[in-house]
Amino acid sequence: MQEFEKLGVFYLGKEYDMEQSQLQDDLVLYQSKNLTTHAVIIGMTGSGKTGLGIGILEEAAIDNIPVIAIDPKGDLGNLALNFPQLQGDDFLPWVNLNEAANKGFTAAEYAQAQADLWRKGLADWGQDGNRIQRLRSAADVTVYTPGGSAGPGVSVLKSFSAPSDQVRNDKDAFTDRIHITTTSILSLIGIEGDPFTSREHILIANILEHAWNLGQDLDLAALINAIQTPPMETVGVMNLESFYPSKDRFALAMMLNNLLASTGFKAWLEGEPLDVNRFLYNDAGQPRVSIFSIAHLADNERMFFVTMLLNEVLSWVRTQPGTGSLRAILYMDELFGYLPPTANPPSKTPLLTLLKQARAFGLGLVLSTQNPVDLDYKALANAGTWFIGRLQTERDKERVLAGLEGAAAGGNFDRQRTEQILAGLGQRLFYLHSVHADEPVIFNTRWTLSYLAGPLTRDQIAALPNNRKIITASTGLSDIAAVKQNPAAINLPTTDLNKLAPVLPPQIQQVFIPALSGNAADLVYTPAVIGSADVLYNSAKNGVAITKSITLLAPLNEGPVVLDWNEAHQIELDIRELDTEPLAGASYAASPAAVADPRNYEKWKKLFAQFIRTNIKLKLFSNPKLKVVSEIGEDERDFRVRMLHLAHEKRDEALEVLTKKYSSKIDVLEGKHRRALQAVEKQSAMSNQKKLEAAVSTGAAILGALFGRKSVNATSISRVGTAVKSTSRALKSGQNISQAQETLESIENQLQELQMELEQQVEKISNNYDVLAENLEEIEIRTTSGNITVHLVCLAWVPGHYSSSEI
Repeated sequence: MQEFEKLGVFYLGKEYDMEQSQLQDDLVLYQSKNLTTHAVIIGMTGSGKTGLGIGILEEAAIDNIPVIAIDPKGDLGNLALNFPQLQGDDFLPWVNLNEAANKGFTAAEYAQAQADLWRKGLADWGQDGNRIQRLRSAADVTVYTPGGSAGPGVSVLKSFSAPSDQVRNDKDAFTDRIHITTTSILSLIGIEGDPFTSREHILIANILEHAWNLGQDLDLAALINAIQTPPMETVGVMNLESFYPSKDRFALAMMLNNLLASTGFKAWLEGEPLDVNRFLYNDAGQPRVSIFSIAHLADNERMFFVTMLLNEVLSWVRTQPGTGSLRAILYMDELFGYLPPTANPPSKTPLLTLLKQARAFGLGLVLSTQNPVDLDYKALANAGTWFIGRLQTERDKERVLAGLEGAAAGGNFDRQRTEQILAGLGQRLFYLHSVHADEPVIFNTRWTLSYLAGPLTRDQIAALPNNRKIITASTGLSDIAAVKQNPAAINLPTTDLNKLAPVLPPQIQQVFIPALSGNAADLVYTPAVIGSADVLYNSAKNGVAITKSITLLAPLNEGPVVLDWNEAHQIELDIRELDTEPLAGASYAASPAAVADPRNYEKWKKLFAQFIRTNIKLKLFSNPKLKVVSEIGEDERDFRVRMLHLAHEKRDEALEVLTKKYSSKIDVLEGKHRRALQAVEKQSAMSNQKKLEAAVSTGAAILGALFGRKSVNATSISRVGTAVKSTSRALKSGQNISQAQETLESIENQLQELQMELEQQVEKISNNYDVLAENLEEIEIRTTSGNITVHLVCLAWVPGHYSSSEI
């Protein structure tokens, strides 16, 4: 069964014959790219809904698809319980001791019994410990507990980060983010603020808009201060005091301050920042499964966190390029209360937006619920796949049927037949309706690779291996940020400071690096030399032609070597940001006499260009298999992330090409096979039934391999050979071999050759796009003198702060 693992299909289970109440041999394989049109799982408690959801997430992890999962009930932490050796000792910390006692087992005995049960269950579904190991190797599973301490925390309220330029430049996206963030903040203090009528909502939204337009982040403390002293004097056309008097603003600020001062609030400030990219991929660029367990939170805290997370996911989605392949999955284990039909909780807007827009960027939503009545089925009509399990009441069935009918608008939907099927579903049996398939499927879910221990306790969450790791996100500052935060990074002695700038010849250009903060009276300018150039790096071999702006800041020294570009710092500063005048009242550090000689700057300019040519090489990463080179500023992690999804896109495209390539071949062979059978029929005494079964067997095997809902996989392909042999045996049981039968056998030989050809193509696709294990190549490109355009080499004054006593 392992052959389809790399082909972008999820093994969900096996088909089930409702009439015969019998499990079939046909595997149900779901194409991962179809999940970009989203999926809904609906089933009552005990239907097997959680097992199906965990199975889908296991398949995603094996296929290197990252997952963010919201877990209101505490069940999804079971995804971390993967035991390849299937030994009782592995199961022991996770078994239910009450169940063990009720069945008369000791804890160790029950753990061994569970291990044996899992080994047998996996074997019955064609799986084993090797597949568990594959899942374990592929999935970096972490269970977060925002607002709690059992697992790693999430720093939700430490900062309301300004959105990216891309979001700020998109008016609708920017407005949505302001609205959703404001609604989330107010929900924490029990205020349901309407964006058009609530002055609380309007005020906070205006504060966020003002800060974010300046690119400034806000924490809760800064927001509280801004509420008391807003950065605007009017709201709309009304005076601020008339719109929202200071006394009333103080009351709102106090509500937020009480929240900030509460003993349990500290947990919301600790942990990883709310960074979707970091939750999807680790520092090495490998996919993650990030589960957010929120069972311990109060209802308003759950709503707040879910809304903030959805908001961040929406912002992340809008920064991704378009794709037709599955990039990531957002899974929600209980949708009840977050997407109601009439009410408008804070979570509804981002969910609706994601359902409508995320598919274009490769994010698939999988939304699960055991409460099918209180759902917005107009919104869920955006879901292309529905998994329906056993339902509890007739009302539930009616709502689900109405939802399915809406989702199937424009397609074929047999309401009466569907109603009969839903009425007969049992445990682990699901009705699969997909806009990507011609017919619905009834299937039995496969055995999960993860141990289903039920909701994890606080102690169990804390004991999960990845939860014991402290995961830190990279927060490195660029060189220029460091210079701006510590402008005196280039140090000269702080003695001999002057209040007057040195008098230099007029042909010597002087610039001043902007000072971000501080009192001008305490500001000291230190001399340095700045050089800026545009550099073209060109490599025909690697297909690279990139222009990079390089700015260096070099200290000045006393002595024979006044300036050495080897001591320079490379900074990310646009030379248009440089000031041409100093701040009034600042002091100046002493400068070497060499800065007063204009001839030195020409010499330093030549040395600057020479230094770039010999010392500053463009370092990039290359993926030889995909023939792609990293972009400027793209680190190894981000390059690996991009290559992983590119490989998925290439694989999906290759499968599409394979399908189109073999469609005509199959049509021709099917026609020849049918005519040959008809010719043999005239000379054979076989029963019509036996001939028919053989013909159907051959056709179904070939078509199922390429065009059926089972997608392309080696398991389906192997049936071609079995079916061909079946036909051959059926024909040989008739009269002597005739000319017609020889023709038929010739066609069957072609079918055998087609099988081998398909197997080779499948293996090739499988190998070509397995990029995770591939080592990247690091390439270095030097520039040439002719490709260096120097724009500036001159005296630069770098601001720093010293106490006034030193001046």
